[in-house]
Amino acid sequence: MPADYNKAPDQELDLDDDTSGELGEKVQQVRAELESLKQKQEEIEREKQRLEELKRRQEELDAGRAEMLDKLTRSLVVVQREVEETQKRLEQLHSIYNSFTGHLRHLETINSRGWTGNELPRELSKAISAVEDARAEFLKAQAKISPDAPSEASPAFPMDGDYAAYEERGFVYWLKSGFAFTLPLQVLAAAGLAIWVWLAVTK
Repeated sequence: MPADYNKAPDQELDLDDDTSGELGEKVQQVRAELESLKQKQEEIEREKQRLEELKRRQEELDAGRAEMLDKLTRSLVVVQREVEETQKRLEQLHSIYNSFTGHLRHLETINSRGWTGNELPRELSKAISAVEDARAEFLKAQAKISPDAPSEASPAFPMDGDYAAYEERGFVYWLKSGFAFTLPLQVLAAAGLAIWVWLAVTK
């Protein structure tokens, strides 16, 4: 019997060592699993941040794309209108250029000193008509060449003689001149009227 009692403590010690070893292994396994879960959690967090960044950039792309689509669409309408107006103005300027060139060349060919007595009246009438046509075309084109410039009441090029002076004088000038020219007659008329009234009263 004593021999059996001596063996019991050793067996109990062996069981405790086995249990302690198993627990240690389990603790190690749990730690390893926790470490693995921690790494997976970090990976998931990084993936989450990456996806959130992609989502933010995608939303930024959609907002910027919608904004630029609207602005470009509106701007294209304005640009198209400007292109059409520019083309129209360019065509007008080409037409004016061709017209001015034609009038210039025609006027340069006029040489009144070379006309003989028989052809002078006819050629003079034709030349004056050409000058008037050029003047009318020039004045008409001024508004198209410089639309912001004030319209000219008189021709844009100087003229010599009494005709030019007449063109530069307006209604007010001639009204004042007419009053000055007729002032002596008005004075005489007033005096005659006063004498007539005096004679009528004294009779």
